[in-house]
This record gives sequence, C-alpha cells and structure tokens, in this order.
Amino acid sequence: MVESEENKSGMRDKRGKRASFIGMLLNFALALAKIVTGALTGLVSVVADGINNLSDCGSSAVSLISFRISAKPADKEHPFGHRRAEYVASMLIAALVLVLGVELFRESLEKIVAGGIPFGGWEIFLLLGISIAVKGGMFFYYRAVAKKIQSDTLNAAATDSACDCLATSAVIIGLIISRFASVPADGWAGVLVALFIVWQGISILRDAASKLLGQAPDPVLLASVKEVILSYPDVLGMHDLRMYGYGHGVYFATAHIEMSAEIAAVPSHEKIDEIEHAVLERLGVHLTAHYDPVDLNDGEAREAEARVRAAVEGMYEDMNIHDFRMVRGVKVTLVFEVGIPFSCKAKDGEIRSSIENAVRLLGNYEPVVEVERE
Repeated sequence: MVESEENKSGMRDKRGKRASFIGMLLNFALALAKIVTGALTGLVSVVADGINNLSDCGSSAVSLISFRISAKPADKEHPFGHRRAEYVASMLIAALVLVLGVELFRESLEKIVAGGIPFGGWEIFLLLGISIAVKGGMFFYYRAVAKKIQSDTLNAAATDSACDCLATSAVIIGLIISRFASVPADGWAGVLVALFIVWQGISILRDAASKLLGQAPDPVLLASVKEVILSYPDVLGMHDLRMYGYGHGVYFATAHIEMSAEIAAVPSHEKIDEIEHAVLERLGVHLTAHYDPVDLNDGEAREAEARVRAAVEGMYEDMNIHDFRMVRGVKVTLVFEVGIPFSCKAKDGEIRSSIENAVRLLGNYEPVVEVERE
C-alpha cells in the first residue's frame, strides 16, 4: 500500500509537525545570532544570511500550520480532504522568500555603492561555521523524515538547508576576500545570497503552482494501477486511465476496462468491483472503472481492427488504438479512439485526418476517429 497503517493513524502529520517545529526553533536561533552580530559589525552579508534563516523560520511555521490543516478529514465543503493545504503553504512560503530576497538585494547594492570594508573577528567565522554544521544536520534530518512520510514540503526544506550551507559558505569566502584583498566583497556576497534567495522562492512557487494546477501523476503509480488491473484473467485490455491527486496519499482514478461481451452484466459488475477494491487496498487509489464489452465472436470486426492497426499504428510514436467498433450499413463505419502522448507536436486535426485517410485506403470503410491526449 502507498501509506502504512502508522501514517493512516496520524503519525505522518505528527512527524511532519515535529520536524517543522524543530526547524522553526533552529532557524530562529541562527537568524537572531546572525542579524544581531551582522548589525553590530556592519557586515551586510551576515545580516543577509541571517534574514535568509529568518525566512526559513517563517517557512517552517507555515509548514507547521499546513500539516495541521491537511490532517483535517474530508467534509461537506472539501469532499476530497485538505491535503492540498501543503501546496498553498508552499506558495505562501515562496511569496515570503521573494519579498525578503528583493529587499536584501536592494540593501546589498546600497552597501556596495556606499563603500567601506568592515571586518569581523574570529567570532564571526565561528558563528558561520556553527551555522553550516546546524544546517547540514537539518538537511539529513529533513531528508530522513521526508522519505519516511513522503512529504514534498520537508523535501523542499531539506534542499533549502543544503543550499543554505552553500550560501553561508559564500559569505565566509566574501569576508575572507574583504580582509585580505581590501575590496568590498561583503556587499557582493550579500548580492549573491539575495539572488540565491530569489531563485529559491521562484523554484518553490513554480513547483507548488504546478501541483495545484494538476501536475501529471507519478508514472510508477500509474504503472502499478495498470499492473493490478491487467493481472485479472478476464481483463482483455484497458485504456483511458486518468488519475487525479489531492495532496499526499489522496488519489482518484478512472479507467476503461475491456472484457468479453459474453460475460453477463452481474458477473462483470462484480469483477469491476473486485478490481476497484484491489487497487484501493494495494495502492491507496480510489478507482472508478468503466466496463467496455468486446465481442470476440465478431470475426469481421476483429479482422477489420487488425487491418486498421497494421495500417496506422506507428504513424505517431507511442500511439494506441482502443474502443474499436464496427457499425454496418450501406458503408461500413469503423469507430475507434486513438491515444496520443502530449509530447507529440502534431495537432489533433492533423492526426485525425492522416489516420482517416489511411483507413479509407483499406476498402469501403468510413472511419470515425477520436484523438485523445494521454
């Protein structure tokens, strides 16, 4: 199953809140020490690094709140639950980070224009060294918890902690250059840290927005759903698998499942129910399946389908044909759907036209083709 019983009982949210609270305390302590020390010594890069930690403190606070909200069960207003609160929290964090980054960039430029080469004593380097050690420890802690509970928010926090180690290292290098080369590298180091903060904010915002807009599901999870469905002997094939995510561990899916038309309505319904329950039990995905009957005794239709497949499959990479039906009349109508990946650059109308022309060359057929992006 996607989630363990421990996570289902609330351990995931408890661990997420604990990790966020620990991060909030550590980041606040680092921010306070750096901002005070940087202000007393006039080192703008140290102040900038401290404000970066302060933004991380705010991010941890927002994460803490989001874990509390996302743990709420589904209700009348939110029938799919509140798990997407983590994505909203990420966007709020990104907005905070961007505002701080822009302000730090402005202050660092003013420092460069004003000139002056401030110096810090050994205590500055000790503080920054401790900061790197703490942030390195937070990286490993966040990464371990994120892997355990499968949290995008904590994964982002782990990445952020690793990047903070690099940012603080840049401050140390800037201070060393200022001391021995007599150039205002402190201000330039502040600019680099500010640009780094802005880059982080944009990355967080882009990732959260993508998930809120309906990011494609995990290919491994999709493949697992297909594997479960096709493992049943009565299933001849499947298509039109669609999956929708509503935050961590909340997935809904629909699929068309092909089975022999000879199976009566009640047994086919029971089989569909069995498949839906199996997908939910093994993968945690709420599947709604549609039964597509296939007439295996219609030799003429099966022959026409084989000819159509031979004529058109391969015209576009990774295309597939499904829902094939033959409608007999003055002219035989062949109705089918064609699945085309989003990576295909050809337009739907162009694809439909080329496939229909290829089918008409096979004989007295009138094709009705529906193109679907998969």
